[in-house]
Amino acid sequence: MTEPLTIWTYDWVPGGKSGPRGFVRDLRLRWACEEADLDYAVRSVSFHHRGAEHFARQPFGQVPFLEDGDINVFESGACLLYLARKSETLMPTDPKGEAETLEWTIAALNSIEMVTVPWWFIGLSKGADNPLEGWVLQRLTHLEAVLAEREWLAAGRFTVADLLMADVLRVPKVKAAGDFPALTSYVERICARPAFKRAHDGQMAHFAQADPQS
Repeated sequence: MTEPLTIWTYDWVPGGKSGPRGFVRDLRLRWACEEADLDYAVRSVSFHHRGAEHFARQPFGQVPFLEDGDINVFESGACLLYLARKSETLMPTDPKGEAETLEWTIAALNSIEMVTVPWWFIGLSKGADNPLEGWVLQRLTHLEAVLAEREWLAAGRFTVADLLMADVLRVPKVKAAGDFPALTSYVERICARPAFKRAHDGQMAHFAQADPQS
C-alpha cells in the first residue's frame, strides 16, 4: 500500500483580519491533493521556534515542504509541479498541454506573485505612494486581457496553473488593486471549486486547534 504524502506546515499562525491564516501556502498543496484525490497527511513544525531539523528540510525556514517516501521537496511551486506529475487532473500529459501548464504556473510565480508580494509588504509600512503600484497594475492589466478571452489559463481546462494563479490573486489587497472584472470572475470561479473549500477549511481547522485557550 502506498504511503500518503506528507505536507508540512506550521503548528500555528496568527488569525484575525490581518493574520495569514487561510493564506499560508501549504493550502496550495492541500488543494492540489484534493483536486487530484491524492492521499495526504499534514504535519507541523513550530512557528515560533524554527530549529535545525526544519532548516534541513527548508533552508529558509519557511513552509510548506513535501515528503513522498524518500523524496523531499520545498517551495510551493516546486511541490505543485511535483504533484502535477502524479495526476493528469493537474497537468495534461500531451506535450502542448503540459507546456502551456508549465508556462502559466511559472508566470503565476514570476510575473504576478513576484510583483504583488513586495508591493503588499511595502504598502504595510509606507503611505499612499507605493513605488511598485504602477508595476502591479501593469501586470494585472495584461492578465486581465488574457482572462477576458478564456476561461482557463492552459490546455482549455482547469490545471495546476489555475490553482496557483487564483491563489496568488485571491489575496484581499490584490483583489482590491483595481477594476479587473475578468480577474474577479476568474478568482471567484476557481475558488468556488469544492476542493478549494476542503483545503481551506482544513487549514483553518489545523491552526485553530493550536489557538490559546481563553
